[in-house]
Amino acid sequence: MGAELIVIVLQIIRIAVPYVLTSLGATFSERGGVVNLALEGLMLAGAFGAVYGQYRTGSFLAGIGLALFAGLFVALLFAFITVTLKADQIVAGIALNILVMGSTRFGLTLLYGSSMNSERIAGIDVPSVFLDPLFLVTVFAVLAGHFLLFNTPYGLRLRAAGKSPETAESAGVNVDAMRYSGVLISGFLAALAGAFLAFQQHSFTDNMTAGRGYIALAAMIIGNWTPFGAAAASLMFAAAESMEIWLQTGWVPSQLVQSMPYIVTLVVLAGLGRRKKKC
Repeated sequence: MGAELIVIVLQIIRIAVPYVLTSLGATFSERGGVVNLALEGLMLAGAFGAVYGQYRTGSFLAGIGLALFAGLFVALLFAFITVTLKADQIVAGIALNILVMGSTRFGLTLLYGSSMNSERIAGIDVPSVFLDPLFLVTVFAVLAGHFLLFNTPYGLRLRAAGKSPETAESAGVNVDAMRYSGVLISGFLAALAGAFLAFQQHSFTDNMTAGRGYIALAAMIIGNWTPFGAAAASLMFAAAESMEIWLQTGWVPSQLVQSMPYIVTLVVLAGLGRRKKKC
């Protein structure tokens, strides 16, 4: 029983890392006033960059470097469309997700001769997820993110840009610059999430994020737009996904099991909305 519990805990932590990183990034973007529905595309770009970087060089550090480049590039494009061009943030986010999905599929065909999956890579070879450098980065990012957002002048300016841009501008804050920074932080962290996912799966497969960006967005909302809250909600979703994996071996219909993380998302968001309405 003790060994089984350890396995379950390790599995939950491993599943949670991409959610935590992406929801933390979404927190910065939203606090700056940009609704970031492009999280799915940012994760996909990061995952593709990580796999190709390690595939070409044999180094996971090169993979992480290329993942960050890809994620920041897509984030910069999203920021330009939404902040500079003032396009609708929801439409831009969904469009960017579709663009990245198509681009990675084309990249698979061009680089690996398959539209479905890449060649296998080594990933990061560690005996436990607790020793994975990206897990350690995740823990640091949550702590540093909370401090940066609520205990620094930058965090105050970012929150002001999202809550009251007119007041922030009158106080000398460059609102557009703050919003760009929030989106870029989101791209940085979501790209790391994609890299972690790719290294865990040892390859890139078409649409491998499978809705994780949207669940991370829900985790950020449930976590009340705070780093600690987003991380806690991410762990909850990871536990639901872990339960899904364990139940697949039982008598429960697989379709119901696979929908569990999304059911949990809807139930929790509905409850949260009802509570806020009463308040």
